[in-house]
Amino acid sequence: MNRIGFDSEKYIQMQSQRIRERIAQFGGKLYLEFGGKLFDDYHASRVLPGFQPDNKIQMLLQLKDQAEIVIAINANDIEKSKRRGDLGITYDTDVIRLVDVFRDFGLYVGSIALTQYTGQPSAELFEKRLKALGLRVYRLYRIANYPADVQTIVSSEGYGRNDYIETTRSLVVVTAPGPGSGKMATCLSQLYHEHQRGIKAGYAKFETFPIWNLPLKHPVNIAYEAATADLNDVNMIDPYHYEAYGETTVNYNRDIEIFPVLRAIFSRIYDECPYKSPTDMGVNMAGYAIIDDEVCREASRQEVVRRYYKTACLQRQGLAGSGEIDKLTLLMRTLGIDLNIRKTVPAALAVAEATGEPATAIELPDGQVVTGKTSALLGASSAALLNALKTLAGIADEVKLISPTVIAPIQHLKVDHMGNRNPRLHTDEVLIALAISAATDSNAHRAMDMLGQLQNCDAHSTVILSHVDDSVFNRLGVNITCEPTYQNSRLYHK
Repeated sequence: MNRIGFDSEKYIQMQSQRIRERIAQFGGKLYLEFGGKLFDDYHASRVLPGFQPDNKIQMLLQLKDQAEIVIAINANDIEKSKRRGDLGITYDTDVIRLVDVFRDFGLYVGSIALTQYTGQPSAELFEKRLKALGLRVYRLYRIANYPADVQTIVSSEGYGRNDYIETTRSLVVVTAPGPGSGKMATCLSQLYHEHQRGIKAGYAKFETFPIWNLPLKHPVNIAYEAATADLNDVNMIDPYHYEAYGETTVNYNRDIEIFPVLRAIFSRIYDECPYKSPTDMGVNMAGYAIIDDEVCREASRQEVVRRYYKTACLQRQGLAGSGEIDKLTLLMRTLGIDLNIRKTVPAALAVAEATGEPATAIELPDGQVVTGKTSALLGASSAALLNALKTLAGIADEVKLISPTVIAPIQHLKVDHMGNRNPRLHTDEVLIALAISAATDSNAHRAMDMLGQLQNCDAHSTVILSHVDDSVFNRLGVNITCEPTYQNSRLYHK
């Protein structure tokens, strides 16, 4: 059932106001380290039903006239051609993509910061490319013994060697293509340079997760640990906050571990640290916008299982280690859940066992589960997709949305002309055939109109899907999981 647990409008208003207050606290200039995704935050939308994937961008648009964006990228990541796991593109390519996206939203991108710069050849080529595109680029150099040697860091030999990033607005949002890009170092370097110029500026951190004012073992916070299993992040009670205020708040290990260093750096720049704890540095208001705690708890339990399946498939493909699976298994035990809390899992497995072929199940918005089996014409995912659309449109099961006379020529094209061994139609091919049929068939037209109803539905496949099928489900907004096995024993899978 698609129930709402989070008030997006309340969140946007509260969050933008909180940032305004923090800007004022530091006299009108704030460097805001922005963790996670500024847009397309589908993790947040899954664990906080009602959270829109572009909420954070919409929040920044409330501050549009005050804000500019600096994108940080680690020069070593450019050299290693590091890729984003969700998009499959390199970090340097993503920087250019991000510039376009931010500009499309009407946000001002001020510059690009090359962090950990040591003259890497690929970074120098990227710098030239950015400048040719009319972008301002600044270099931040690697500092020996960082972050331990605070005396050197906060000196002319440390932050002082870095380029001073020229900014013109009161809110400077520092974001990046992924973790480890040097966002915090960029902010702190700028504080040093601003102080050297007699300009008062402050620093704050924006992280949606873990949510600091939810319990440590709240499913929403455990879902964050599941999402970062590859980074080995661990949620912790903030000991500094408890010592200072006697209040229990939640942060994560990396911020807690680095806080003594940050406090020392702040003290050397300002003579005192403006914060007493890692929690103090944050501005996240998401916890105050939860309007139905149980809805968010259940969504987060589902997310932990979804993350388990995703990681199990990556392990099967040699892209994840056993330690990540062990951690996710432990998190499920902490929540007292197993894989079968996804209703689509036992449904799909039952069809696969009965037919001896791959099967797929989809849970519809009303909680009903429909399945699809493998046939001579359609793959299991394609069959499940059509069955789901028929059910949503109230079309009888025996009605053929796509005539076999339409499918046959497509199969002929695939096998006889395109060299494809599998004649069954993938989901993208089925949707194209359905769209063609909709021009002359009212049932097909009604089924097409139901595609939007699949948004946020859960689905499960008994085999790892092809990239095409996986991509189609993602574009439709379907939360797909797969058993960590392939349909055949071949070593190469497209």
